[in-house]
Order: sequence, then C-alpha cells, then structure tokens
Amino acid sequence: MNAVRDIKINPQKIRQFLHLSREAMGRILRVSAKTLECWEKLDGVRNPIREIGELALLVYTPEGVAAFLATPLAEFHGRTVLDLMSVRECDTVIAALAADVEGLGY
Repeated sequence: MNAVRDIKINPQKIRQFLHLSREAMGRILRVSAKTLECWEKLDGVRNPIREIGELALLVYTPEGVAAFLATPLAEFHGRTVLDLMSVRECDTVIAALAADVEGLGY
C-alpha cells in the first residue's frame, strides 16, 4: 500500500498550515465557521478540503501543496486553488488533481 495514501488529511491542519482562522477559511469556502468546524471534526462526510488535500499530497510535497494552493495556474485561467474554492469550484480542482494522480495532467 502507498504510504502517502495512508496519510489522513485533517482540514484543521490544512487551515492552520495556511495560517487561516475558521472565519477566514469559511469565507474562502463560502461556508460558516460552524460548518467548517463540523467538517474538521467529522470523518466519512464528503469534504472538499480533505479531498483536495489528499489528492494534492499524492502529487506534491507538503511545501508543494502550499504553493499549489496559492499560485495562479493557467489550467485555472490564472486563478489559484484558493480562488476556485472561494467560488465553490472545488470539483474543478479535484478533477485536475485526479488527472495529475492518474498521469493524465493538463
């Protein structure tokens, strides 16, 4: 089994790694701080932050994930992953990462 796939992504750790409060991350994701708190506590619920984090770690180092989240990319029409997340386009990011994991890339 791939050791990277065994890593559990904790949305709270991602938020803290980015030095964001729940309120700030909630604004980016357009959810309340309370919803974000629930996401951070629950397992088994579809969680776009967790999905993006898990896929990103299959492609990038932790430092690379941070750069991926904040760097404007041509495949996202000059927007960052955080920009896409702020307008609820997490599925676009997940699809791009899944293509990278499968070796299809953009």
